[in-house]
Amino acid sequence: MEETLKLAANYGFPMVVAGYLLIRLEPIIKDLQKSINSLTIVVARQSGLEMDEVSRIINW
Repeated sequence: MEETLKLAANYGFPMVVAGYLLIRLEPIIKDLQKSINSLTIVVARQSGLEMDEVSRIINW
């Protein structure tokens, strides 16, 4: 029983913090992904690539 409490104390807190951060940061990561895709499209279009090539790059 004592060992179980030690495991919960040692691993429970980091797991809760990691879960909280993943939930909290998920929308920010999705926004960054959208921004990167938009910038990829802009740079590819300025380089003269066609839209089918651009979509192939994004869906890589």
